[in-house]
Amino acid sequence: MTSFINIQSITEISTIEMAERKGIGHPDTICDHIAEQVSIALCNYYLKNFGSILHYNVDKALLVGGKSTPIYNGGKIIKPIELYIAGRATTEVKGNIIPVEEIAINAAKFWLSKNIRFLDVEKHISIIPKIRAGSNDLVELFQRFGKGEIPLSNDTSFGVGYYPYSPIEKNVLDIENLLNNKSTKEKFPFIGEDIKVMGVQNNQKDQFTIAIAIIDKFISSIEDYANKINSIKEFINTQFGFINAEIQINTADNYKTESVYLTVTGTSAEGGDDGQVGRGNRVNGLITPYRPMSLEASAGKNPVSHIGKIYNHFAFDLGRAVVENNFAEEANVFIVSQIGKPITQPQLLNIKLKNNSVDKERIAKFATDMLNELPHYWKKIINQ
Repeated sequence: MTSFINIQSITEISTIEMAERKGIGHPDTICDHIAEQVSIALCNYYLKNFGSILHYNVDKALLVGGKSTPIYNGGKIIKPIELYIAGRATTEVKGNIIPVEEIAINAAKFWLSKNIRFLDVEKHISIIPKIRAGSNDLVELFQRFGKGEIPLSNDTSFGVGYYPYSPIEKNVLDIENLLNNKSTKEKFPFIGEDIKVMGVQNNQKDQFTIAIAIIDKFISSIEDYANKINSIKEFINTQFGFINAEIQINTADNYKTESVYLTVTGTSAEGGDDGQVGRGNRVNGLITPYRPMSLEASAGKNPVSHIGKIYNHFAFDLGRAVVENNFAEEANVFIVSQIGKPITQPQLLNIKLKNNSVDKERIAKFATDMLNELPHYWKKIINQ
């Protein structure tokens, strides 16, 4: 067995568990997605114009909430959202200036226009890129990739992942995906994109607390609002066939004072809720305090050698591959790098398994084969 690979057994999962997902219109998720879209846009520009991905990291984004006055039948935005995108990038090659900030603005506007239906990218948000040239030492470390060699780890960091999802995790993921599905929006156009689902399993009883930004122009009164909230609850119950589950939506609402969760655009970012890269979902789409989880922000990082990105994706993918190939019923994966060393040679790869059906040597070889594919992993990441 390869010396840095260690394989152990998993203990049983507790019957008490919680999991969270921040939907596509949540301010934190907006930051994550835009940082990642800027990352992909830079990759594509570098590949098209220079034949390889150049050094960059754009994994810092801060959303400063705006100000709005949502009312029945439609309110207005008073002060636009501000979105700051910060990072480092290659801005010049042999005298050729690269329009990094223009690329960033266009990528952000494209994603917002495509995903937040009622947000006007020209009026409701101001995008402010602050992207500078990278440090010489990290640029030089990165340049090895351009020579066709195995990329070197840009940091000493770790990645973690597990598979499969637990039932409560799968339901949390599926509820948000259902509510932000295109067909659901056609049926319930008043559902905004800012949706957060918290699932709690407490000794076999499931509870789902769901925050949904309701779009004001589709609501005529407090009675209409209440009826539409109930229709969403019934829709979820019908789609999932829940028997022993409790669903509560917008629990901070006060119907007596008519203080309810209305928005103009479908995201709380319009009214003062701020966001930041790395505060939301992990690479598996969830926040899971009862499971292995890294605090590393993957979004916006360079997919070639930035360990904070590729090792977290790799850990999830390896865990899933182990289970889907019937090597075990469950897999937890932990992997740590060392700065300056090839990304294919981690300090440690720890795999914890439940009911593994094959010997450890075979699993170690399988993991090694996947590690050896890491120099090409960037292609998978930018095409997701």
